[in-house]
Amino acid sequence: MKSYFVDTNVFLRYFTNDDPAKADRIEKLFEEAEKRKFVLVSSHLVIAELVWTLESYYKISPPIIEQMLLKVINTPFIEIPEENLIIQALDLYVTQNIDFIDAYNAFFMSGMGLTRIYTYDAKHFKRVDWVEIMEP
Repeated sequence: MKSYFVDTNVFLRYFTNDDPAKADRIEKLFEEAEKRKFVLVSSHLVIAELVWTLESYYKISPPIIEQMLLKVINTPFIEIPEENLIIQALDLYVTQNIDFIDAYNAFFMSGMGLTRIYTYDAKHFKRVDWVEIMEP
């Protein structure tokens, strides 16, 4: 089966419907993928860019962003590597009010068996119980 990558802007048009013609075409694309005509693939970087854009440009709250992105992640015809890591990061992003990238990196560290981080970003990492912050 063929696979095609989906970039950030496609998800943005779909979620925001700021270009209804494009949103309609994206809906049709998703319907075709749902019929298993092909597989759609995306990445953790697309998810990170979606979080940043939806929050900073569209002023959408983190809990709503989490709901939107969980729909994408849990869609059977869209494959995103490291789904569990992204889901954990989204939860930490919402519950601990930290940047998504910092939440992602905290769970990435955890998966690698790491508990110490060199950073100057104590504001966010201090909200993660298992992370020990060190400055170079």
